[in-house]
Amino acid sequence: MEKVWLKNYHPAVSAEIDPDRYTSLVDLFEQSTKKFADKTSYINMGKSITFAELDILSKQFAAYLQNSGFKSGDAIGIMMPNLLQYPVALFGILRAGMTVVNINPLYTSRELKHQLVDANAKGIIIVENFAHVLADILQDTAIEKVILTSLGDMLSPVKKVLTNFVVKYIKKLVPKYSLPQAESFLATLEKGSGLIYTRPEIANSDLAFLQYTGGTTGVSKGAMLTHRNMLANLEQISQILSTIVDESYEGDDLVVTALPLYHIFALQVNCLTFIKFGCPNLLITNPRDMRGFVAELAKYPFSIILGVNTLFNGLLNTPGFDRLNFKKLKFSLGGGAAVQRPVAEKWQAVTNKVLLEGYGLTECAPVVSVNPPQIEKYTGSIGMPLPSIEVKLLDEHGNEADTGESGEMWVKGPNVMTGYLNRPEATAEIIKDGWLATGDIAKCDENGYFYLVDRKKDMILVSGFNVFPNEIEEVVAMHENIVEAAAVGVPHEVSGEVVKLFVVRRSENITEKEVIEHCRKYLTGYKVPKKVEFRNELPKSNVGKILRRELRDE
Repeated sequence: MEKVWLKNYHPAVSAEIDPDRYTSLVDLFEQSTKKFADKTSYINMGKSITFAELDILSKQFAAYLQNSGFKSGDAIGIMMPNLLQYPVALFGILRAGMTVVNINPLYTSRELKHQLVDANAKGIIIVENFAHVLADILQDTAIEKVILTSLGDMLSPVKKVLTNFVVKYIKKLVPKYSLPQAESFLATLEKGSGLIYTRPEIANSDLAFLQYTGGTTGVSKGAMLTHRNMLANLEQISQILSTIVDESYEGDDLVVTALPLYHIFALQVNCLTFIKFGCPNLLITNPRDMRGFVAELAKYPFSIILGVNTLFNGLLNTPGFDRLNFKKLKFSLGGGAAVQRPVAEKWQAVTNKVLLEGYGLTECAPVVSVNPPQIEKYTGSIGMPLPSIEVKLLDEHGNEADTGESGEMWVKGPNVMTGYLNRPEATAEIIKDGWLATGDIAKCDENGYFYLVDRKKDMILVSGFNVFPNEIEEVVAMHENIVEAAAVGVPHEVSGEVVKLFVVRRSENITEKEVIEHCRKYLTGYKVPKKVEFRNELPKSNVGKILRRELRDE
């Protein structure tokens, strides 16, 4: 389709980017750590490290890896929440010329085994809280070396001892495990400090990340993302960020990183892109502790916060959040799942800043489109495609949809993955002639703004009519006594499927009849839920995305 969105780009945003501006992510990292050496790079649990310190520590870890039997290209797993150890390990692996395999620390043994075996991982850095999960399946993998860390390892000496003692012996958050050959993360850094680091030759076409899809639509697959894929998306995002953040600034903007760095959204935007801009990242280890999260936010004048709809909704419903200082807040960005209008409008009312919405997927490294930070209010749009990205919308017959009509979104650009590891058939199903089929239904207006209708595979078919869960869930979220909801299709002998709603309520006074009547005010008959089930909580992915499939499978 014609790139009608270009006419609405900010004057500072180019139509195309240079995906080869840097030779590799290591090249970008080295330039940035030198440029911002004295500035803070990461903050976690009250401890901060500078870019210079990040440079030294990651080089030590890279030297250790290079001198421990690993070779360039080997896959190394990282399995931990947001800790200072994460960026040290991540950039150490990349600087050693190896491939990062990000792993959700909440994985079961079965899920972990699948990912390690599929990636043929040779090593893993894991926080000891989850070591028992690895111990159960280690013998079934190709892992040659296990590196263990504790939550407080990178903190000051006193706080380190205290934190690790409380976690292990008071809160008892470290189940028993047996990994006799494991080495401590701090020991690897000490060893690395006395070893020679050899900067490897890294091509842009080399694999940087094996980023596994969440598995919510079947078996988890490893998206192969090269240095060039990641750098291309970094440059695309940078074009938008450059309209509000100056690359040569003096280190004044602070980024809140509550989404886990093992997730592609936080990995690309928070971890990599803001390295280029020299912005410090405030790492939140446990964002589910909303009261603790708000208490941490109160300590820092933050400028940028990224998250998913459930995170923003959770903050808005946490006492004390509305009393924080939002004077330095430049923008907030929601991704990973649709931002709901009631949440966005309440966010703007509380913070006086628009909650921007973007769109992306792991296979696109991940950002495809985003709203410009200059918009004045939430519109329901996922924004305009980033520079150097082509988009087309195809109807059910494979024809391009007209303006305003819905169709499956197909994407093409230098940020699109090379394919799924060891899965040529799955790759061929999703990538055709360089175009990636997203599985998402969208429409585009005359100004080039896209609107996500829903996931193709989540669509509910009622008497031949397409019903999209997002629309229903947004209507339900308008009710003041409902915290969150999920809509799924359940079999029905007459209409094929009907809508069933799973609801977390704020007050037990609200009834099924009241919920249905509320929906009837705003939805046409076939879209109105026929069944309502109240839950204390809804199943969510590692980044807080509601898992409709789990509810459907029940």
